[in-house]
Amino acid sequence: MTTAADRVMSGTFGEVWFEGEKVAECYGLDAKVEFEKEEVSMCGKLAVDQKFMGYKCNGNVKMHKMNSRMLRLLSALIRQGINPRVQILSALKDPAAWGAERVLIKDASFNDMVLANWEAKKKGGIDAPFTFTDWDLLDTVAPR
Repeated sequence: MTTAADRVMSGTFGEVWFEGEKVAECYGLDAKVEFEKEEVSMCGKLAVDQKFMGYKCNGNVKMHKMNSRMLRLLSALIRQGINPRVQILSALKDPAAWGAERVLIKDASFNDMVLANWEAKKKGGIDAPFTFTDWDLLDTVAPR
């Protein structure tokens, strides 16, 4: 018998691809859409309401330092004055869950590029913050 807790999706089963190439060293990804709102006061109401004015998209990929993937992906174009844009595919498919979720993040632009960051007796890691402008929901899990 399975319980509701068994259906909670675990990030252990998450996967990430950059431009169709699996990023095996990835151990975390977050991407979110932040709503931009302006306050609106209305006659006859004491509460201040909000008017939706747009949104900003940002995220972060967390990777173990195993290779030079990010340097190879960004260096040449950055040095030419070109802002590299990539597609990031996020997939979460826990076998105990009621389904899988896949989100394609479009037009991702990384905020920085780490050239070197290491310390004795510590595992190497890379945080790669990014912004983006659009996304597609490829697979979703319906509530039950």
